[in-house]
Amino acid sequence: MKITSNELRTRYINFFVSRGHVQIPSASLVPENDPSVLFTTAGMHPLVPYLMGEPHPSGTRLVDVQKCVRTGDIDEVGDNTHLTFFEMLGNWSLGDYFKQDAIKWSFEFLTQELGIPVDRLAVSVFAGDDDAPFDQESYDRWVQLGIVSDRIAKLGKEDNWWPAGGKHPGPQGPDTEMFYWTGSDAVPETFDPADKQWVEIWNDVFMQFNRAPDGRFEPLARQNVDTGMGLERTLAVLNGKESVYDTDLFMPIIQAIERESARSYSEHVRQMRIVTDHIRSSVMMIADGVASSNKDQGYVLRRLIRRSVRELRAVNEKHWSFHGIVDAVIATLAETYPTLTEKRQCIADAIDGEVAKFAKTMDQGLRELEKLVRIGQIVHIPDGGQWPIYNRVDAKKAFDIYQTYGFPLEMIQEELAKRALLVDESEFRKAFDEHMRSHQNLSRVGSQQKFAGGLADHSEESKKLHTATHLLHKALRMVLGDHVAQKGSNITAERLRFDFSHDKKMTPDEVRRVEEIVNEQIKAGLLMGFTMMTVEEAKAAGAIGLFEDTYAQIGGKVKVYTAGDDAKGVFSREICGGPHVDNTSTLEAFAIQKEEASSSGVRRIKAVIGPAAVALLATRKT
Repeated sequence: MKITSNELRTRYINFFVSRGHVQIPSASLVPENDPSVLFTTAGMHPLVPYLMGEPHPSGTRLVDVQKCVRTGDIDEVGDNTHLTFFEMLGNWSLGDYFKQDAIKWSFEFLTQELGIPVDRLAVSVFAGDDDAPFDQESYDRWVQLGIVSDRIAKLGKEDNWWPAGGKHPGPQGPDTEMFYWTGSDAVPETFDPADKQWVEIWNDVFMQFNRAPDGRFEPLARQNVDTGMGLERTLAVLNGKESVYDTDLFMPIIQAIERESARSYSEHVRQMRIVTDHIRSSVMMIADGVASSNKDQGYVLRRLIRRSVRELRAVNEKHWSFHGIVDAVIATLAETYPTLTEKRQCIADAIDGEVAKFAKTMDQGLRELEKLVRIGQIVHIPDGGQWPIYNRVDAKKAFDIYQTYGFPLEMIQEELAKRALLVDESEFRKAFDEHMRSHQNLSRVGSQQKFAGGLADHSEESKKLHTATHLLHKALRMVLGDHVAQKGSNITAERLRFDFSHDKKMTPDEVRRVEEIVNEQIKAGLLMGFTMMTVEEAKAAGAIGLFEDTYAQIGGKVKVYTAGDDAKGVFSREICGGPHVDNTSTLEAFAIQKEEASSSGVRRIKAVIGPAAVALLATRKT
């Protein structure tokens, strides 16, 4: 069938709204107070507090289109399927319906709403193991709906369990995945998951168990459903396209690249796909407040823009520009995300600024490369001293240039060749690749550790620290003035980090006073609760925070958390999505570890609560 991206989004939302779901807005690409990931990587991340048991103001049936970014496969971008920014269609049951309805509605949407023939579909279910039984209920439900048994694969935890492998404590469970046959020949009677012509288009996760710290699997008292359908991949499949880049989400951008580079897509497929993906991702990141930097989300943005520069220069070194490309990205997404139009100039300026910085950085990289050339040891000169001359360039130093200045191996080799120097290709590439693998392994391990616990990362300790940021925010405004506004927050299980607008270093007395105010509110045992208000009501009530924060917006209202009540008095009101503790007394104590500069006009506080704060405060008294 032929379907546009806007049609697919609309059909999905309307289908589930007609079945009692409430549409909620996409959360920001930058997770709120979530240290487990740099970006929102799946539709479930903004809903973690509710999946953990906090009641959602819109009820127990939800549907959305969530913006997502995944960075683990950046080097794979340019093939038919890998993307950095993508959209996830999702529907949710928070302790409401479970496997029977979730599977039924998945089947009905695919076969009735989208008109996919049943004989082009296959599914997989959890096979069972020593921890949890075979998912007989899901298997039987698919058979009842008309999927023949030969089209149902029974797979293990690495394929049909969330999180994959099920090794980490916390809520988890089996999933069932749906596949579409993309081959041009007859659909096989038996489903072979290893056959790449079967493309996964949807996944229903059933949060059925809790894995205890000792490894035991226990049934959850409240079971949830979390589903995800990748918009881009499904769009490509339904339109009979081999690549996601051949859909209406990407072709206008590719055509803009052709115009800006005066080159043909057919001759530069991979390079133009990389530019398309990276600039598209950059536009969405900048729109959600990410700024280029040397760490965290800013580093990813910087890497995407700089790689785009390299690839576009490779297409046509003398004739290239990003202006038309940025406009094309905004045009393809503005109907769904109207703020892109409002922020167009800001986005364009941010990309132009990073491109200009990269030009200077490239000059620095070239100077470092010259040093490598000068210190290189000649290891082989053929008889007569004729070319080729092989120069043993230190692969570790070459990798450092790649990592620091954005010079890929190919560019390093090109620059050496311009200087009439060649490297021992096999030896140099082998050494360079070893450093690259080592770096990627370290990054991958760090990423896995960051999100190892899945939902379990949202611990009671994290809730306490999140609550402490509310008290800290208000205390800062009381001591420094109303110009103070939150500019960023990062929570781990051990400490909080809070960035705020202020143009000078806090004095020791100001730090002490802020600390005292927060501890007074902890000692007072203030109640923490939320109400849903319109923006006008929230402003009238004195709430602080980002009024345009879509994470806290539901049905035209914002979620406002209040510390205090009429009996003890209200200390603060702040727009926030949660989660929080019920009473400030559970924080025990609060202590500021450090106050420092974060960026121009922005200061940063690192603080601890509980026993760590008690101990730190005690050292000051002595």
